[in-house]
This record gives sequence, structure tokens and C-alpha cells, in this order.
Amino acid sequence: MTKQKIIKSKQIKVFVKKLPKKLAEKAFLTFLGLFVLSLIFGSFIFYKYSINQKTELIENGKIGLKFKSETYQKILQIWKNNEEQFEKIDSKQYFNLFIR
Repeated sequence: MTKQKIIKSKQIKVFVKKLPKKLAEKAFLTFLGLFVLSLIFGSFIFYKYSINQKTELIENGKIGLKFKSETYQKILQIWKNNEEQFEKIDSKQYFNLFIR
């Protein structure tokens, strides 16, 4: 049993010594692999500390969903004003400079 442990430890040492060379030979694939790994890790952390906490607070009832009607009315008024301005632009007749 000790012989197998020695062989395995030698194989591991050889593998670890060859690993940087193998990774350097395939630098682009190594970069892509590490990039994807960092994206997965980053998205997991973002989900855990941002999105998941918000949903837990809502489910626990600590944060209630509130509909602010005043803000909604202000937004509707702004949209209505924008729509009226667009309609004024459409109805305006411009003088054609190219006709004599």
C-alpha cells in the first residue's frame, strides 16, 4: 500500500510540473476556460448577495411591495406631455426650400 502511495505522489508531482507547460501551449483555451469560470463564480456571488437576499426579504414579509400612485401619476403625466409634443411635431408644416 505504501508503494501505491509513493507511485501516486510521484505521478502527481510529474503532473503538476507539466501542467504550466501544457496550459501555456494552449493559452487561448486556458484563457477562455478561466474567463468562463470567473463568470460563473461572479454570477453566483452576485445572485447570492444581491438577488437572493431581495427575494428572501420579500418572501419573509420584511419588505412589502408598495404601489406608489403619486409616482405613477407623475410618470403618466410625463408620458402624456411627451406624446403631445410628438403630435405637435407631426402636424407642423415646414416650408420646402427646394421648390421655387
